[in-house]
Amino acid sequence: MRTIILLSTLLLATSACGSVVEQKYTDNSDYARAEITMGNGGKNWIIIEGMTRENATFTFPEVRIAGNGWLVMHPFTDGKPNGNIYVGHTYIKDGVNTDVEISVEPAPSSGNMFIVMLHRDVDEDREFDFVFVDETHVEDRAVFEGSTMIAHAIAAP
Repeated sequence: MRTIILLSTLLLATSACGSVVEQKYTDNSDYARAEITMGNGGKNWIIIEGMTRENATFTFPEVRIAGNGWLVMHPFTDGKPNGNIYVGHTYIKDGVNTDVEISVEPAPSSGNMFIVMLHRDVDEDREFDFVFVDETHVEDRAVFEGSTMIAHAIAAP
């Protein structure tokens, strides 16, 4: 079974929306032996306060990414984050983006949990490449600042 760092980190985010999650890793990945947290950084962030939803579309007041990339939503499955699949993504340009809309499939019910996070458009092709390039990495990788993955656990309003 393929396990990615993202999934390992996301599995710890089940307790509260927007909470900081810490996990130590012992595998041989790029992030081995690092304490991975979820949250905002100094150059990259997702403002979740004031997030709204109309039907299947979520709107985030502000998203900043250093380089072009994607705002991506991963679902929770059986009460746990599932980083192996995504239910929505939207392209965002380098810098500050306001009123960023992302639609998910299927339309969620109030209280459904998600992980919203940034992925960098590594090859700058404006196509979301959620293809595993090896056992632990996808082509358009999750955005990190140090050991902080730019991501938040959220509940659908």
